[in-house]
Amino acid sequence: MIRVISAALLVVAAAFGVAHAQTSQTLAQVKSRGSLNCGANTGLIGFGAPDAQGNWSGLDVEYCRAIAAAIFNDPGKVTFVPLSAKDRFRVLLAGEVDVLVRNSTWTISNDTPPGLLFVGVNYYDGQGLMVRRKLGVMSVMQLAGASICVQRGTTTELNLVDYFRTNNLKHTVVAFDNGPDTLKAYDAGRCDAFTTDASSLYAERLKLTAPDDHMILVEIISKEPLGPLTRDDDPQWFKLVRWVHFAMLNAEELGVTRANVDQMRGSSNPEIRRLLGVDGKFGEGLGLTNDWAYRIVKNVGNYGESFERTVGSRSVLRMSRGQNALWTKGGLQYAPPIR
Repeated sequence: MIRVISAALLVVAAAFGVAHAQTSQTLAQVKSRGSLNCGANTGLIGFGAPDAQGNWSGLDVEYCRAIAAAIFNDPGKVTFVPLSAKDRFRVLLAGEVDVLVRNSTWTISNDTPPGLLFVGVNYYDGQGLMVRRKLGVMSVMQLAGASICVQRGTTTELNLVDYFRTNNLKHTVVAFDNGPDTLKAYDAGRCDAFTTDASSLYAERLKLTAPDDHMILVEIISKEPLGPLTRDDDPQWFKLVRWVHFAMLNAEELGVTRANVDQMRGSSNPEIRRLLGVDGKFGEGLGLTNDWAYRIVKNVGNYGESFERTVGSRSVLRMSRGQNALWTKGGLQYAPPIR
């Protein structure tokens, strides 16, 4: 009896999903506009930054392109909107962007304001500190009395105050309204240390006048799960963005890459066949074609490919997968199955 009821519920849910997908206002607007408006960083190497010609690259940028690929079969149909940490949520809530993919930390204070929904975690991070080598500091615990540059109005600032208070370390906060000004002040010697997400520290160090004169301390002082956000007034759009993330993770776990995705459509593995739209109609509930995940992998790649290309071994940052490895390899990245 349980199996019969479950099957019936699946039929009803599938029917409801198709109908509801047709009423997704955000998806309809994106299709009508012909491009995705994606809230991006103002310039963070490895995650979201334009080059001199205005070409964007980074892990977050590739998520925006993956969404566009799922919808249009064209990863180029994205308009990147640079947003500061101060303005990012306001702009999303105002409807000026369709999705925010801008290294934002999933916390209760960021998650509970009316109108916002975190989609998932595309990068597990933690906050770190950078100092000048000449200070001779090897640990955060040696920074008692130090002045520290930080961006105002961020979880970074709150974490800094909490950590130093907990460890009875006196310090002076030197806060600025945006990231570039914060880094510029540190580079000019206005403070002893600079703090932000550890992943960002590797990128920001490259922008300093003499990068090799600075070092990143080993301690991580917070949990920083970073991920995309949507508005909470369109649940179907939220699900679409979330399953783009899950599709990239599942593709990596199943060994489906940009290079072999066409060949994999002939696989006998039922999970791969469902992922690539050969079997089943799993795109309908999202308001997409059934080959939506195939489009993502074909045009952008799986999660591992994006990671290595933007922040990992094939990038200038050369960061290890660490916690961002798949769950099958000791990491935290895990996706529900397409079934």
